[in-house]
Amino acid sequence: MNYHDDIPLAKRIRSIKTLTSRSFLRFGILFFGLGISLTFLANKSNFRQTKSLDDSINSTEINQNKSLLGHLPYPEASKNELILFSPGIYVHKEIYESFKEMQFMASQRGISLQLLSGYRSIDLQRDIFYENKSIRNQTAVERSMVSAPPGYSEHSTGYAIDVGDGNYPDTHFEVDFEQTPAFKWMKRHAPKYHFVLSFPPNNKQGVTYEPWHWRFEGTVNALRKFEDANKIIKFK
Repeated sequence: MNYHDDIPLAKRIRSIKTLTSRSFLRFGILFFGLGISLTFLANKSNFRQTKSLDDSINSTEINQNKSLLGHLPYPEASKNELILFSPGIYVHKEIYESFKEMQFMASQRGISLQLLSGYRSIDLQRDIFYENKSIRNQTAVERSMVSAPPGYSEHSTGYAIDVGDGNYPDTHFEVDFEQTPAFKWMKRHAPKYHFVLSFPPNNKQGVTYEPWHWRFEGTVNALRKFEDANKIIKFK
C-alpha cells in the first residue's frame, strides 16, 4: 500500500512544494558557492601569473635598489677560501690556477701580466675609501666613482683582481693601461680563463671605466656572487 494515500492531498501538494523550493534553494546556494570558488581560483591564478611577470620585469629595479652609488653589496670571503698569490696579495682559491695559467701564457708572448691587487677585507676597503676621500677632498659620491664603498667592493669576495703591465708600471690603475700590450692581450684572451672586465666604458652600473679591474666567473660560486651585476648588464 502506498503510504502517500494516508496523507491528505493538500498536505501532499504543500510537502512537494516545500521540498521543491528547498531543493532549488540548496542547488542555488551550491552553484553560487561553486561560482565564487571558480572565480577565486581564476583570480588567484591570474594574480600568480601577473606577479611572476612583474617580478621578472622588475628584477633589475630590485637589484638597483640594493646598490649604493652604483656599487652592489658583496660578502667578505672567509680566510679558508683565500690563498696567498704573491707577497701581501691574497685571492680566492678558485682564481689561483686560472690566473697563473693566463699569466704564463701571456709571458710566452713577452707580456708581463702583474697582479696589483686581489682580496680586500671590508675594513681595508673602508680605510681606502675614506682616507683617499679625505686626502683628495672628495664627497662620498665623487669618491664612489673611482672606489667602491666598504661592503660594496667586488674585491671583498676574493674573485676580483687589479692587473697591470709589468713593462709599463706608470699605467698602473690608470685608464692608459688600455693602451698596453697586457690589456690588449687580456681583452682578447681573458674570457678563455673566465675573467671579465667588471667596469667597461659606459657600463650600466654607472661606475667609472676601470680597464685594470677584472673579476673571475669560472665557477658556480663565483657566478652566484656576480649574479646581480650580470642581470644589470643584461636587462638594464
